[in-house]
Amino acid sequence: MADPLEVCADHAHHIDQGDLTALTIAELGARLRQGTLSPVAIVEACLDRIEALDTRLHAFVTVTADQARAAARAAERRIRNGGYRSGMDGIPFAIKDNIDTAGIRTTSNSRLLQDHVPQENAHVVSLLEQAGAIVIGKVATWEFAQGGPCWDLPWPPPRNPWNVAHLAGGSSAGSGAAVAARQVPAALGTDTGGSLRYPAAVCGIVALKPTYGRTSRRGLHPNTFSLDHCGPMARTVEDCALLLGAMAGHDPRDPASIDEPVPDYRGALTGDISGLRIGLVRHWYAGVATPEVEAAMQGAVRTLERLGAHVEEVRLDALQDYIDCKTIIGLSELYAVHEGDLKRQPHRFGRPFRKSIIAGALLRAEDYVQALRWRTELVTRMFAKFRQVDLLLTAGWMQEAEPYDPAAGSRFAHRPPITMPFSLAGNPVLSVPCGYTAAGLPLGLQLAARPFDEATLLRAGDAFERHHGMRGFTPPTL
Repeated sequence: MADPLEVCADHAHHIDQGDLTALTIAELGARLRQGTLSPVAIVEACLDRIEALDTRLHAFVTVTADQARAAARAAERRIRNGGYRSGMDGIPFAIKDNIDTAGIRTTSNSRLLQDHVPQENAHVVSLLEQAGAIVIGKVATWEFAQGGPCWDLPWPPPRNPWNVAHLAGGSSAGSGAAVAARQVPAALGTDTGGSLRYPAAVCGIVALKPTYGRTSRRGLHPNTFSLDHCGPMARTVEDCALLLGAMAGHDPRDPASIDEPVPDYRGALTGDISGLRIGLVRHWYAGVATPEVEAAMQGAVRTLERLGAHVEEVRLDALQDYIDCKTIIGLSELYAVHEGDLKRQPHRFGRPFRKSIIAGALLRAEDYVQALRWRTELVTRMFAKFRQVDLLLTAGWMQEAEPYDPAAGSRFAHRPPITMPFSLAGNPVLSVPCGYTAAGLPLGLQLAARPFDEATLLRAGDAFERHHGMRGFTPPTL
């Protein structure tokens, strides 16, 4: 089998540094600070790329072109007058369409909310706008971030920029597609069972699920109250660090929000991971993932070891235990959210959502309570491993992006979602590209840390990314 990195030359192109949409947030920010670039130019470049590509990709539900242009002009004046706010100032970003935006339609990709316009921003959106970031539009999700890609709703599922005959993952599908296609340098997504990390892995970008409570849930349309997270998606780990620094912070109106100081995440990217202890959870994916995923993980381990990290295999509870526990909790809470509409107007939901949620009606209170107890046991045993290691490492997804096929069966029928353990645990986890298939589709890995240790996680991910050979490539057909 070919080395998963050797296919880069055949299936990906180096980015053109003359194209503004090819630059990272960090690179754009440096030019904005120097006064050699205007936010207006960045926004116009993104809008041009959205217009050129989105009839093929279907990443966007709503494009806020006029609002973005006005915000860019305001940012240009502010920066010119010495009012530069942060590393996100003047940077356009897209928002998953289950995150509220004041005065901008927010649908959750559902007919029930097709004309819903919130009056208030989600907390994370307000923080990013205060940091100077510019909303450029809303991007597609699976219906209420659940169920899978759906072909019987007004919005078709996003396609994968690496090969439009494949899906972009989910449920933050539009976020993954838009960032990978360079329609935007950054996007927000949500994650309850892997909805940030799955699209990141199959679209070849970076995503971070922060610690539960690190970013506010207020303004997110609920999926599972006790498991919902909001996090950044970008093309590099450094860019995710900049995003997290701007969107993290205590929200007294979210009862799960933690009043914890926000570190300088970008400043933590020293490039040095020598002596870092990493536990490889190989038994979750060995013999289950595709051979190309296993080969990519072997290559990733070699890179981390060359950088001075100590990688050793560790064992945790069976992956299926985490999946079963999360499924019981998730279905119970999701059904509680949507019970009324499911009884009154079930026909308005898409078929995948209805199929996914209806089992929640059969779960008993005893099932839910026992699952909560089981969760405590599983998470306690996972966190005990952090006495031996600094980070946990495993595959980001079990396979490459799935075909764009309306007739396909369940997306989890053959390979289980390896993302769910860290959703259940609520600890921070980073998805980073680690290889390609022979057909040129991206593959990813996951690194997970102790709660609120995003700084170590980002440091390790950044060092890996800069040395593994994946940085600076873009889908060849775009």
